[in-house]
Amino acid sequence: MAPAPSPSILRIGVDALRTLDVSALEPLAALSPAALLERAGTVEFDLQWPREADDPRELSEIPEVRLWSLRADALHPWLPLVLERSSGQLTRHVAMLLPHGFQRTEGIRFAPESLDLWISHRLFQLDAWSRAAGVDCRQGLSQMAAVLGFELDPGFWSVFEA
Repeated sequence: MAPAPSPSILRIGVDALRTLDVSALEPLAALSPAALLERAGTVEFDLQWPREADDPRELSEIPEVRLWSLRADALHPWLPLVLERSSGQLTRHVAMLLPHGFQRTEGIRFAPESLDLWISHRLFQLDAWSRAAGVDCRQGLSQMAAVLGFELDPGFWSVFEA
């Protein structure tokens, strides 16, 4: 068994954010679906947006950063599978895409209906994408959902087998 790929930190500079330049993702986009899935949970974004010390906004509240994230996600819908999960990279990415609130004591709280729709859509989309490529990413999808607060029913995937 090959060792797991080491974490990748992709620095996204202010110019890339302002111009919606997602070229930092090209090395990942060039990988096959199987190779991408080997990188599951290893990619981090270092979003370089300057803020004043008294700026209370989270990165997901900065329009330029949010728009870059929306574009990156639209062009590369597999991003949630490869983003690191335990340090909040996946959650922050989803916060860029969906309405949410943030409280220092509770963290990010997504609008429930938005999160329900997004996770369902992404599960269907990425399952079809991986199956078309001859690989299975259902375990990774289940882990992705769990990080976002969803426990998939054990029979969830069986409906697709009928």
